[in-house]
Amino acid sequence: MAKNLAPDSTRRSEKSRRAIYDAALALVGEVGYPKTTIEGIAARAGVGKQTIYRWWSSKAEVLMEAFLDLGEQASREAGQEPYAIPDTGDLAADLKAVLRATVDELKDPRFEVPSRALAAEGVVNEQLGRAFVAKLLEPSLQLYAERLRSAQGAGDVRPDVDPRIALELFVSPLAQRWLQYTGPISHEYTDTLVDYALHGIAPR
Repeated sequence: MAKNLAPDSTRRSEKSRRAIYDAALALVGEVGYPKTTIEGIAARAGVGKQTIYRWWSSKAEVLMEAFLDLGEQASREAGQEPYAIPDTGDLAADLKAVLRATVDELKDPRFEVPSRALAAEGVVNEQLGRAFVAKLLEPSLQLYAERLRSAQGAGDVRPDVDPRIALELFVSPLAQRWLQYTGPISHEYTDTLVDYALHGIAPR
């Protein structure tokens, strides 16, 4: 007689977690952060509220984790390590490569819709805004700063330059243009940002 196999709880949990991620990101993109609820996420994911509360204490935690997972998925699909900046010895090429990948992510509807909703809510919701910066932005900014410090050690960046200020020369304009629709974002645009940041705009 065939032995009855017990359900794989690990596989079931991962399937539920993935469904919750997808539901949370879809809802925040469709109705905005304020109208997204744990109840709505649970209904859309086909799970009970208690399942969500077993893993997260609030919708903000669900969305942040879902968003982090989305970024990791995009990196894997692009054949990159999540939150990685290459160090080939060519600072300009490394920065351009990462910013081009960022443009591709920002233009991906899977990422763009929920990220705009979260970014907009973060402007008026201080708690969410702080979490957005700490969990989503700060890890990337730290890596840019580390890459610039490495370039300082190689003599490619002046030793008196503050990496945390310098990275804003190419990161901030891209974020502002994307958030405020002040112009198109493209690989050519971010390449130009890097050239201007590294070489300035005065005659050479």
